[in-house]
Amino acid sequence: MTYHFVVGDIAAKPILEALSSEANHEIIVLKDILNVGPLEKEEGQTFSALRSQFWQTVAPNEKQGIVVDDLERLLEVSKKMYEDETVIAWFWMAPLPADICAYYWLLHYLSKHNGRFMLINIAGLPFLNEAGKLYFPKSIAELSAREILKATKLARSVSNSEIEVDTYEWKQIKAHNAPIRTMGGGKKINHQSVNFYDHLLLTQCHNNFQKSHKIINAAVGKDNNIPTGDLYLAWRLRELAHLGTLQIQGENGKSPKDFEVKLFEAASNHQEEGI
Repeated sequence: MTYHFVVGDIAAKPILEALSSEANHEIIVLKDILNVGPLEKEEGQTFSALRSQFWQTVAPNEKQGIVVDDLERLLEVSKKMYEDETVIAWFWMAPLPADICAYYWLLHYLSKHNGRFMLINIAGLPFLNEAGKLYFPKSIAELSAREILKATKLARSVSNSEIEVDTYEWKQIKAHNAPIRTMGGGKKINHQSVNFYDHLLLTQCHNNFQKSHKIINAAVGKDNNIPTGDLYLAWRLRELAHLGTLQIQGENGKSPKDFEVKLFEAASNHQEEGI
């Protein structure tokens, strides 16, 4: 059995399509986005509880609540790997901070299975698009099912030297426990403050109320390097309103489509004056 770990439903889609007819392959979609929020749990707290609590703070009125169970599913795979030496695990990694952080996190558990934690890293590699032209994808979601099958040939086991270096790197990332983690080149992670993307949101805000999801879409469209997800950016808009930078109306605890924001008058004046 081969277990394929991938971050997010969108990235998982072409893998599911490509491997749907393959026997003994199971895709495990990691729901958490580890490049935002805390990583260091308190004494007596589980990692899943820590991450669930963080996302519940970001999106407090999600109907079903937010439960993060990636760790429990990972441990189940690790258990099967202990029981059966033919079981292997693959991780599909793109040059995205969520993928890099997930790799480090998975490594902590799966490196114990010597030679059976495999990595497919598409960073800097050329692929063919639907028109047959070369391009360099920035996410697994950009690959066609045909290119996914080609990419399976890139799978390699994580070496002992990588395990040593990257395990130390993960310890450093956790020790920083930064609110936001961004790409620093290769597998390097940079540590950022909680307001790192706020200016990109504020440049899309005006003196008139706008739906929050339109502001978020405009910010992401202008700068494609905001890999946090809409829920996180909506939370930042609510926090900016709480700080008095924005004014808010509507059901602000719900989705970005349920509330509107505009620049607070003082903030608007500052922007006009170039402050």
